[in-house]
Amino acid sequence: MSIWRFAELLTEVPKRSRITMGEGDTPLVGSVRIGPSAGLEHLYFKLESSNPSGSYKDRFAAAAVSHVRAQGNSACIGTSSGNTGSALASYCAHAGMPCVLAIVEGAPEGKLMQMMAYGARLVKIRGFGGDPRIVEQVMKGLQNLSLEFDAVLQISAFRFSPDGMNAVQTISFELAEQLPDGIGHVFSPSGGGGLTLAVSMGFERLRADSRWRHETAVHCVQPEGNDTIASPLRDGRSRAQTVTCSSAISGLQVASVIDGHETLVACRASGGNGYPVSDEAIYTAQRRLAREEGVFSEPAGAAALAGCLDAVRRGEIDPESTIVCLVTGSGFKDERSVRDMIREDSCPLVDSFEEFTDQCREALAMPTR
Repeated sequence: MSIWRFAELLTEVPKRSRITMGEGDTPLVGSVRIGPSAGLEHLYFKLESSNPSGSYKDRFAAAAVSHVRAQGNSACIGTSSGNTGSALASYCAHAGMPCVLAIVEGAPEGKLMQMMAYGARLVKIRGFGGDPRIVEQVMKGLQNLSLEFDAVLQISAFRFSPDGMNAVQTISFELAEQLPDGIGHVFSPSGGGGLTLAVSMGFERLRADSRWRHETAVHCVQPEGNDTIASPLRDGRSRAQTVTCSSAISGLQVASVIDGHETLVACRASGGNGYPVSDEAIYTAQRRLAREEGVFSEPAGAAALAGCLDAVRRGEIDPESTIVCLVTGSGFKDERSVRDMIREDSCPLVDSFEEFTDQCREALAMPTR
């Protein structure tokens, strides 16, 4: 199974050029503790961390690299704070193509190691990711470089790579199959907005084809320190805004608008709202996913849950609704956040089984944290 089972709904790629590593068809898991504790009986998590390189970006990369092959180009140039780079590097390796990536300053080491393991060439650019002026400068420069070297610029945004991003709509196509009786709300983390826009477009495409008769509100969740879309959407504004990014949430540090204007319009049309949440709320959601649901997520992948719980606190969603939170990437992507999560824990070395037994008794007498 792969995204290509929805080929008729995606930008056309000849079968001989299609690349797949089994991306897509990710699990949808019902919440066992967090939902009920918040009064939500129908809360689900879409586990995009089960994709080949560990994030939803594999859907984008499968289509993007397939289009590169179909066009007869021989290499990819891209940008990344982590997951896009890992996905492109993986699929380029599979296709036998060179991959060169401009990296956001402060990208997690685990993501960089994954990209390098696939053989990609990485270069960090100071200020890239946080300063919107530098972001625009890098994007324009990369477009020129791609022409110079007969490479294709692949950035996970509709503004730059619509053919690749169209494949992200397959999240919505799968959700419609997994929950055919309807979905009231989908909460999506947003950096530049591409994922949230793709999910909105996916449900709209299904409705246009009479494959989905339900109203599904798609909500945009962003860190307060990268609030390009969420507050403008919430406040009724018609345009997204540039910011100077102060969030530490890797993958959601996109200070320029990118797909923001279109995302705002699409979310509003679906009945969705914007949810700016603190970094601390995201880290708390990451910990809760691990400890209460057994879901190992990177911080960006927990942002949707933080937004959902904020919506519950605000009284803005019907607790009887069916709700999906997109968990977009694996916890292995961000080692630093996991170290912070477990800083009070340890793995002691003992000298005997008797000492292990003492440790076991102590652990089993403790409440679950």
